[in-house]
Amino acid sequence: MADRSMRAEVRNPVLQLPGFAALRALDPTVRLKLVDALKSLQADARDRADKCWRTHKAPMAVYWKAVAVYAGHIARAINHG
Repeated sequence: MADRSMRAEVRNPVLQLPGFAALRALDPTVRLKLVDALKSLQADARDRADKCWRTHKAPMAVYWKAVAVYAGHIARAINHG
């Protein structure tokens, strides 16, 4: 058995969500388009987080950082599904 920290559902908590199965069930072409959109969203959210941090708006920086993290988690999870 793998160490807890190496298990996929620990490293990517999105995998545990019941609704995630619907994303994995999508047509592969649709999933690839969704992955591209999520990666773009991730990049945009990271940029916004950086800008908020530079302008001393820490709460919004944290918000946008979280958006970026979850977009990345979802993109990776459906890309490897």
